[in-house]
Amino acid sequence: MECIESAVGIANCLGPPVCKYLKYHRKLNDYVINYGRIRDDLNCKKKDIELQLKAELLSPGGKKPKQGVENWLKDAEEMIAEAQDVENQVRNGRYLCRAWNGKLVDEKTREMKELLGKAPNASEALAMDRPRAGLPLLTAELVGEGAVRNEIWACLMQEKVSKIGIWGMGGVGKTSIMKHIHNDLLEQQRFERVIWVTISKDFKVMKVQDNIASALGRAAILSEMLKKAGKHVLILDDVWDKVSLEEVGIPEPSDSNGCKLALTTRSKHVCKYIGCTVIKVKPLPEEQALTLFLSKVGPNIVQNQNLMPILRLVVEECAGLPLTIVVVAGTLKGEEDPLIWKNALRELKERIEKVGVEAAKVIECLKFSFDHLKDEKVKYCFLYCTVYPEDFEIEKDELIECWIEEGFIDDMGTRQEMKDKGHVILKKLEASCLLENITDRVDGPEVKMHDGVREMALLITSMNPRYMVQAGLHLEELPEKEQWSPDIEKASLMCNYISEISIDVLPTKCLTTLLLQENPIKKISNSFFTNMPCLSVLNLSFTEIEKPLTTLLLCGCQELRDLPCLSMLQELKKLDLSRTKIEEVPEGMDMLIKLRYLDLEVFTLKEIPAGLLPKLVHLQHLSFEVDNEKTSLKAKEMEPLKKLECFTGRFDINELNKFISSMQQSKKNLIKYKLQVGSSFMPARRDKTVTIGRVQNWEGELIMHPIEIQHLNIVGCDYLRSLVDDNSSFKNAIELRIYDCKGIECVVSLSSFASSSAHPFQSLEMLDLKHLPKLSALIMKDAGIGSATTSTLAPSTTFSHLKKIYVVRCSSMKTLLPHWLLPNIQNPEEIWVSECDEIVEILGAETSEVEEEGSDALIKFDLPKLRRLTFWELPNLKSICSKSGVMVCDSLQVIEVFGDCDKLKRIPPFVPLVGNGQPYAYAPPSLIIFSSTEWWEWDDHPNFKNVLRFNPVEDKRYEPFMV
Repeated sequence: MECIESAVGIANCLGPPVCKYLKYHRKLNDYVINYGRIRDDLNCKKKDIELQLKAELLSPGGKKPKQGVENWLKDAEEMIAEAQDVENQVRNGRYLCRAWNGKLVDEKTREMKELLGKAPNASEALAMDRPRAGLPLLTAELVGEGAVRNEIWACLMQEKVSKIGIWGMGGVGKTSIMKHIHNDLLEQQRFERVIWVTISKDFKVMKVQDNIASALGRAAILSEMLKKAGKHVLILDDVWDKVSLEEVGIPEPSDSNGCKLALTTRSKHVCKYIGCTVIKVKPLPEEQALTLFLSKVGPNIVQNQNLMPILRLVVEECAGLPLTIVVVAGTLKGEEDPLIWKNALRELKERIEKVGVEAAKVIECLKFSFDHLKDEKVKYCFLYCTVYPEDFEIEKDELIECWIEEGFIDDMGTRQEMKDKGHVILKKLEASCLLENITDRVDGPEVKMHDGVREMALLITSMNPRYMVQAGLHLEELPEKEQWSPDIEKASLMCNYISEISIDVLPTKCLTTLLLQENPIKKISNSFFTNMPCLSVLNLSFTEIEKPLTTLLLCGCQELRDLPCLSMLQELKKLDLSRTKIEEVPEGMDMLIKLRYLDLEVFTLKEIPAGLLPKLVHLQHLSFEVDNEKTSLKAKEMEPLKKLECFTGRFDINELNKFISSMQQSKKNLIKYKLQVGSSFMPARRDKTVTIGRVQNWEGELIMHPIEIQHLNIVGCDYLRSLVDDNSSFKNAIELRIYDCKGIECVVSLSSFASSSAHPFQSLEMLDLKHLPKLSALIMKDAGIGSATTSTLAPSTTFSHLKKIYVVRCSSMKTLLPHWLLPNIQNPEEIWVSECDEIVEILGAETSEVEEEGSDALIKFDLPKLRRLTFWELPNLKSICSKSGVMVCDSLQVIEVFGDCDKLKRIPPFVPLVGNGQPYAYAPPSLIIFSSTEWWEWDDHPNFKNVLRFNPVEDKRYEPFMV
């Protein structure tokens, strides 16, 4: 029986020789022991580097980690986490899989060894000095604050002035002025560090300490960090109460240490308490206020002279405060009806006359703009922004998702329509200047609420609807019971340090929304759920929940391993269990028939029970991804999901074909999808992606794909010879990655297209080919075509939009781009070739082409948009283009030649080549060559060297960074 099981296990591991798999089968335990030893070595190395890095970061001068060190630590962390999953898989594997498990462990051991070999050298510095004192802040154009800005600057430049207090009414522009000052200080480079910290109204010593420490980096003692920061300026923005510098841990600034403290506040007393030189920011004079108002209200209003008299009166009611001027102007933007302006003036006067305090007048002006939001749902959406901490930058997509779940956006035909409606609402709020648009963010566009506007919004939510907002205040416990009104509807306690939730404190009568994300909560009592009859939105994301009774959002609860029965939550519309550790779908999920959003991207999950998905017919978003290639979805189970718009899931080949065929028949296209076949460690980060991983029985199987596919990844499919045939054109694909396919000989075979109108990869922009030992060409000419013209060789649009070409470890390729193919490929901007042992030339002309042109003729290689060429470890590369060729590429900026490229002795000539009847040297004007090659041949054009800019690189082992 054992022999039979062994044979079955080996048969399932096709590829390398049988004897190797017998070795995997017999010596699995040895492989596992060695695997654990290498994993421990990697973990120890990681900790050693982290300790050394921490020591360097605490050294004087405010250093930052080198990019290579950060990348290595990230890779090590991911590999160590992956190691545990591999161990679990092997531990739980069946005996007949011993050979496969042995192969897996051996491969992962090699990967860890390789990473260990690339570890940063502990004898060298792991961190480097920061290139500048800090990063600039986003600023808006200042109107009329030049004088006070100059006064603040003059004080900062005086040695004897060490503490400066800038005070004035809320909305007068203190923060805006200081942001400009902050950026000016960075430009002048008179201080080693410029540190910006926002304090906020709810002052707490620990929060101030954490904020300053975050601005500087990690350290145990804040005062020591500030001392090591050298000569610095510390700017504390929006200080509401008296601050003890000693209690916070801020060393006293003085002329002896050259450090400065600047703070903004609404209270002159705060400035005097700290001992600051006091500077007041006054409201704008009449004409400057008018200028600012006109810049925001729209060109049609500026040109309408009939509105000017009443417009000036409206500006007067704004009291010269930039915040109220901008918000009121946003509310009246584009309104040309004089009656609307008269009514606005009357309303502003009435509001302001009711209150006597200056701060209350500002609130009333801002509330005027809120009240003029015509749609009540838009008002609710705006007020919801107060649940985030002060000065919080809110991701737009996240905010819209919250609006949908709160019911502020009416239910529509599709979820995408609801998201589109959310973006329309955001634009209205931005146009009204109630929200500030922030666009330059890596994770996507964000919005922010000015603290003065938030103050107004919180005042509204304290009355109707009733909110309790204590987000980001470093609370360790729930607010006292006396602070909770019994009719509170929404409570936000996100981003605190609360570890326990007590039902005795929370109001139970009206609470519909409770936001507890990013708190170290470990448990919630059973009575919590039974005593919350109105609760519909509960966010416990990124907490430490181990076993709650039920919930809505549990994303990132990494200790959560099981859930109780969910059958009582039949009104639930969104359930997010991603990044938890549950192993089975919770009992009762088939009762959640109103679910519209279900995220089960859980690597520990074993399967989705048969019959579950067909019951969830309202699903618009479904994500299902497990770390188990044997677990795949069934197309028949997906058919009832007619409303599905966004989908992530794994199929086997047959089920994928059925699923796509069903989609095509119903003429239903998903808006977003990430489909996977087989197994692969390549993450799908983009929408409309298909990943085919390690499928060994591809031969004879046609894998279907959605027509609108944009990103295709193929990994470890050894039976593949070429990628596309006459029935599979991938005409909308933008990115193509092919890795570790031992049999692939070309990307496109022309024999499939000689009599076809198909145009494969006509939209492709990025081609990434790695570890393809038999790949010899991008497009393979049919043996009978010979030297025919390009139009008969390849569809004219194939690769016509290609911008980036990466080719790594393709050992059979000798020429990357033959001349006959270049009419197709006109748009490459970057070409990267590395570790291709047999490649001789990058751009090649065939013998037949040279004969047709004549032996003395020059063949032009026209690449008008090429900017970068990178070559690394190409031992047989002799030329960038054929000796009979010249390059036409004025856009070329960089040629990099690194590692073993010793046979490359010649930089190709560039056109124009002749002047006054004689050849002369010419190179693209912006071209720089980085090279480790010592000797170059200049015989063809002796003056060529003089027009090239070289940057020699001594270390041939240097590995360039792939963009």
